[in-house]
Amino acid sequence: MSQDFTVRRAYNAAAELVDGNVARGLSDKVAFTDPDRTLTYGDLQKDTCRFARGLSRLGLEQESRVALLMLDTVDFPVAFWGAIRAGIVPIPLNTLLAPEQYAYMLEDSRAEAIVVSPALVKAVAPIISKLTRLRVAIVPAPYPGQLGTLETHAFADVLARGTPEVFAVETISDEVAFWLYSSGSTGAPKGAKHVHSSLIATAKLYAEGVLGFQTNDVVYSAAKLFFAYGLGNAMTFPMAVGASAVLLPDRPTPDAVLDIMRRHRPTIFFGVPTLYAALLTHKDIGKGAGSDRLRLCVSAGEALPEHIGQRWKEVVGLDILDGIGSTEMLHIFLSNRPGDIRHGTTGKPVPGYEARIVGEDGRELPAGEVGELIVRGPTAAEGYWNQRAKSQRTFVGEWTWTGDKYIRDADGYYQCCGRTDDMFKVSGIWVSP
Repeated sequence: MSQDFTVRRAYNAAAELVDGNVARGLSDKVAFTDPDRTLTYGDLQKDTCRFARGLSRLGLEQESRVALLMLDTVDFPVAFWGAIRAGIVPIPLNTLLAPEQYAYMLEDSRAEAIVVSPALVKAVAPIISKLTRLRVAIVPAPYPGQLGTLETHAFADVLARGTPEVFAVETISDEVAFWLYSSGSTGAPKGAKHVHSSLIATAKLYAEGVLGFQTNDVVYSAAKLFFAYGLGNAMTFPMAVGASAVLLPDRPTPDAVLDIMRRHRPTIFFGVPTLYAALLTHKDIGKGAGSDRLRLCVSAGEALPEHIGQRWKEVVGLDILDGIGSTEMLHIFLSNRPGDIRHGTTGKPVPGYEARIVGEDGRELPAGEVGELIVRGPTAAEGYWNQRAKSQRTFVGEWTWTGDKYIRDADGYYQCCGRTDDMFKVSGIWVSP
């Protein structure tokens, strides 16, 4: 796949990534499967059109914002792409946070509506009375009834308000399509604003260009859809080629992951280092990790220890392609790749991206010296919402300053050396002490 692809100016990401698969004759092909339901690409097109119209009939206008506090089920892509189809900005929220953190993000984003999974209602119920902007709640089955003082609707009722005729609001490729909240270099959440063209760019450059995604692939990502990593892995990437994704609403324990491997036989698996390490200690781990079709394993979120990569190769028979991405860049921009693995490194720049290691003065450092990793590419966020100073420090011209300390060896491989601040990662999630 060429790294020089272009996206036309008049462009709605939902029209390409949802409707495009139906236009290619994939209407009956499975797009998403969760433990209870399966959604074809034809179903996805109809339901996203219904949901888009349903949101509009609830009074949400183009460029308004809807928070998604949702587990990984087939309702998530319907809500995400339905909002984008309507020109409404979805904001997936981490499902592992405390009520006070949700209060901050809901007020900061000025979201008018929230789609919340029934199991997560208890996380937002205590803060409803503190919110000044939020007015609508949409809850998938089993519908719990009224949520505080909010105008509350069942997910199915919002779908029923709409009709399935295909449409997409006119948007442009540089228009903000969705936000992702990032902790980044301090503990305060920041809303990173991403544009319509960034989604397909990650798929073309990494999923197709490096991983070689194909229509017959079946994907399972342990990283959840609210993460930039998971959003690409289990939604944008398979949809870009008409592949299928398996969704798991529960925690990706080793038992749960191996059960998915056996039952769904994915061809591509996305994990994080702590999960790979845990899987290696499981009594049932073996060749293919339980899937006789598994051809690729990818890791991101934190640096993959060299011994984990080597041991996985010995036990499972496949390399782990370790890489690094960020919420600000939307997905992986440095990666090992099939046939070019160097354990203990995060590989080389993904074609279409440029990386440098610089000193505090911004000057590029030679190979062998530790500095801050900066990256340039087509998927950088437009900036942080209402965080001008932090935006200026992170997005400097065409370059994004990652806050990661790196070193590049003489062969061009990059290796992580920590952070430039006091943040640290736990299972791939940034934590501020």
